[in-house]
Amino acid sequence: MSPNPIVKVLSSIRTHGVQGLLIGGQACILYGAAEFSRDLDAILLLSPENLDRFRTLLGDLDAHVVAVPPFDVRYLDRGHFVHFRCGRGDVSGVRIDVACRLRGVAPFGELWERRRTMTLADVGVVEVIALTDLVASKKTQRDKDWVMLRRLLEVDYFADRAAPAPGQIDFWLCELRTPELLVALACLNADRAAELRTARPLLTSALADDAAAVERELAAEMERERAADREYWAPLRRELMELRRGRRP
Repeated sequence: MSPNPIVKVLSSIRTHGVQGLLIGGQACILYGAAEFSRDLDAILLLSPENLDRFRTLLGDLDAHVVAVPPFDVRYLDRGHFVHFRCGRGDVSGVRIDVACRLRGVAPFGELWERRRTMTLADVGVVEVIALTDLVASKKTQRDKDWVMLRRLLEVDYFADRAAPAPGQIDFWLCELRTPELLVALACLNADRAAELRTARPLLTSALADDAAAVERELAAEMERERAADREYWAPLRRELMELRRGRRP
């Protein structure tokens, strides 16, 4: 059986020495919260040398830009994603989306320092964005990202709740999106939950064992993040519209 096309692309990224972190759906799969994704999303180090290595990778994969913007450092530096479609036979049709900046997360250098290194069969080492940063990156306008965000956090909680690592309880208190789990966790860690109420006010309702109120406040929390994401993307979308108009005859 031939290897999965995504696996082949990941292997090529490693072979060409491109410095980047896996994000998006493929990262969610590796964290156990998704089963399938057709695309490969990555955040890249924005340096001339790294982008040159990425260009060489694109040539190897016979990958070409689809839609706008073009593959140009100006657009990557402003926060755009650039989209590619692979044409080489064994990876034909695989889409690669890359960015160098993400809303709501730290610069690449910090992301790289706290990355998760995983080893995959047929690939070897794969550098993946840390779960904390993946969670932050999923706070977008898209409904499906909020579904995935809840799932990511539940998987992490149920995997480690018996023996949480340092800082993990704080992470769950600040990020969990399941009312019943937040109430239970806050009651088990009441002192710490009380300390974190300034950062996340809905913990007051969790401490009061009011799951219905927690659910309402989670919805309000989500809407604030969606509004912030819309505001972030508004000028970038205007720029994309201008680029599309410029392509028309």
